Amino acid sequence: MLFPLIILWFLGTVTLAIETDPLKGFCRLHGHQTAVVDRKFYIDGGLVNWTPLSAESTNYTSTWLREADFDNLHEAFPEHSLLTKDETVPSVQGGVLWPDESNKLVYQYGGEYGNSRPEEFKLRFYDIVYKTWNVSNATTTNIQRSAWGAGATAQDKGMSFYYGGYLTAASVPGYPTTTVLSNMIIYNMNDNSFRNQSGPDNNPRAEGSMVYIPAGDGGMLVYFGGVEFVNGNLIGQPMPMNMIRIYDIANNLWFMQNATGDEIPGNRRRFCAGAAWAEDRSSYNIYLYGGASVGDGTGYGDVWILSLPSFTWIKFYPDNEYPHHSLSCTVFENTQMIVMGGHFPNQTSNCDVPTIYGQHNLHFGKTDKDEVWGDFKPGKKGYRIPPEIYKKIGGSEKGGATLQEPPVGWMHRDLKTQFSRAHTQTDRPPTRDINPPPPPAASTETPAPTPEDNDNTKVIGGAVGGAVGGVLVIAAVGVFFLLRRRKQRAQAAHPNQSSRAMPPPSEMDSPVSSKAGLVHSPPGSPPLRDSKWGYTAPDSNTQHNHPYQQQRQHQHQHQNQHQHPQGGYPISPEQQSALSPPWSSHATPFELAGPNVSELAASRSVERFELPGHMSEDEDAPGNRGSRRGTGHNFPRSEKKKR
Repeated sequence: MLFPLIILWFLGTVTLAIETDPLKGFCRLHGHQTAVVDRKFYIDGGLVNWTPLSAESTNYTSTWLREADFDNLHEAFPEHSLLTKDETVPSVQGGVLWPDESNKLVYQYGGEYGNSRPEEFKLRFYDIVYKTWNVSNATTTNIQRSAWGAGATAQDKGMSFYYGGYLTAASVPGYPTTTVLSNMIIYNMNDNSFRNQSGPDNNPRAEGSMVYIPAGDGGMLVYFGGVEFVNGNLIGQPMPMNMIRIYDIANNLWFMQNATGDEIPGNRRRFCAGAAWAEDRSSYNIYLYGGASVGDGTGYGDVWILSLPSFTWIKFYPDNEYPHHSLSCTVFENTQMIVMGGHFPNQTSNCDVPTIYGQHNLHFGKTDKDEVWGDFKPGKKGYRIPPEIYKKIGGSEKGGATLQEPPVGWMHRDLKTQFSRAHTQTDRPPTRDINPPPPPAASTETPAPTPEDNDNTKVIGGAVGGAVGGVLVIAAVGVFFLLRRRKQRAQAAHPNQSSRAMPPPSEMDSPVSSKAGLVHSPPGSPPLRDSKWGYTAPDSNTQHNHPYQQQRQHQHQHQNQHQHPQGGYPISPEQQSALSPPWSSHATPFELAGPNVSELAASRSVERFELPGHMSEDEDAPGNRGSRRGTGHNFPRSEKKKR
């Protein structure tokens, strides 16, 4: 009786390991949070798809914390490993990770739950030194968990920021409405305290991006993009990309400035951005990638640069062939930016380069002539300004920009004064011991012999172990094929079994319009020969110039290994009511349905919203009929930019 139970336990353990391995089974990830500490970056939460992908696949909450090592590369990109994360730590989408480089901590703030009902907000942090999750004793009485706002950190100040976003029933327990916020939360790492800071005006905003630059008396935050609700109206509008908001950290002041350029980026949300600056601080350049459309449209896959203090928009990579959003931009030492994951509206199958976990590297200054995308270079030093920038603002790749003010003039003279000053960042001393305790000394005692050391026992044990192992292997193979056959029969009988009830189709998950006119190659195969991605036949002497050929090989291997792609937690049907209402599929500008309930000091509250952009675990799942079913693709890691 005991032997069959052991076999069942063994098979269950093996099956579970196969189903939930987030590295070997990786296919796609979006809505996650990232942060850099030292020469590693951390990836938390989001929604994940497993390989192999099929029409019946669904999104699952990613319940893991990943660590990517910049100095340990796999196929020319940072290798990923898993860190401890127990069930008490929320796994959310649309939040932020605040890095504390001095104390070797990563704080988790914001986001929406997908696999359970939200709990009261507690500030949690991961201790990199001791490899543990902890709960801060910071007072959070008046702090709620917002989602899909914009976060940034000023390391030398020990201050983290989160502007705007949504309060929903998926982020705040029992929350009866959906509220768009107009304030900014500031967390002080030095004294472990929160405070609320008013926004630039009373207009609530969400789904934009905010980055830190070392300018002015104490650093500045630059916010742009996303959606806003002007003057308390129930009509949501895109925030124009030429309207830039700047927060002066030292003086607690907001400014607004118009940006210009030969072209202005299309209005977008859920994009990502990162900043780099010249050594002489003559320019601060913010690199923007991707994003979702506001209203109709498949979104964006282009790269733009906002150069400050001239407030000039510059198109850096014009290709819009693979639009995607809800992704992350991780800047490495002022030289390059890893764009990871994302939801791809016009891609319905195949994975996002799973062997490197959906990572793609953007070189800020280009490694070779005309190169924008390329392999990650851990030894790359110093920011080289690309010609696209210095031809517009003057100077050279080393700095010396001559255009030092907006062509349309400054909207605030104090902002001009702040940009005439370069903030000198200093190292912030840690407030705790960051040296891990030494490992226990190894014992030098020789253990006494045991009966197991007897040679006869070893022989018998080996024979029995071999027999048991053989039986287990045979049983495992038999059960594997039995489960697969049952699954195939079930899918044939109930092809929509994986789909769950959804709200009406929204702009974020509706089918790609036939009038979009997008032409692209199926992911996982070389793009069309006339594609702007510039496919050339693979050269046996060239590595990582194009991932598609090796991608097919690795995908086939994963398909043989992962026949039951489950993992994380699918959202339960009763959780649907806890998720934010979907975005309207036709409104541009889009509309908040329902009366204005009240005007809060830091927000606008309404009964119900139909804003484009809220996703549940099911809404962007590949298996949802009548929805945009893809969340990723195999776009190139290295591209030669055409002129």
